[in-house]
Amino acid sequence: MTAYKPLFISVEGVDGSGKSTQIRMLNEKLLSLGISVVLTREPGGVAVAEEIRNLLLKGDSDKFDAKSEAMLFYTARNEHLRQLILPSLEEGKIVLSDRFADSTMAFQHYGRGFDRNFIDLLHQQTVGDNNPDLTLIFMISADEAHNRALARMSAVAGAEDRMEKEGVEFQKRIAKGFKEIAQQNPERCVIINAEGSVEEVAERVWSVVSKRLELKDSSIA
Repeated sequence: MTAYKPLFISVEGVDGSGKSTQIRMLNEKLLSLGISVVLTREPGGVAVAEEIRNLLLKGDSDKFDAKSEAMLFYTARNEHLRQLILPSLEEGKIVLSDRFADSTMAFQHYGRGFDRNFIDLLHQQTVGDNNPDLTLIFMISADEAHNRALARMSAVAGAEDRMEKEGVEFQKRIAKGFKEIAQQNPERCVIINAEGSVEEVAERVWSVVSKRLELKDSSIA
């Protein structure tokens, strides 16, 4: 069995950056190596958080103000941590989360201009020191990401499209926010160039993740 270092890994990026495809591929890669993995998402991951997800990601873009959004995201995050993430880490599993707290900062502060101090306070009280060990931030041009997101909205009935309705300028502010978050947290955050084929991006992801996992079987690197 492959020896590895248990990690909490989050993936971030603007909508349409390909992060959800890449986290699924990473999950499959780890499972193929016999590594115990929990694949989850935010908001969501546990029943009550999934209910909050439906409130947050569907409907009119002005359904909630930024303060209400931030509090709802952290309510879902608290249960996600308590019920799934922390118990899984204690069991020695790898946790892969499609979005985590950086998304709240990027969307609510950088995207909507909401008070950073309020978000920081919510984070301290909810997450504390339980931040991801590694955060992969997928970067692609905001225009391309927005076009992909719009195509997904058209193709999928009942798509979670509330954030996409904000428009490309909103996505550009979020992209800028993710870049600044990465600069502020260089020990945790790694920017992944999401341009190119799915396979090319997956190779970039694995290059980073395999090193952080400290895999003992060199034949699988």
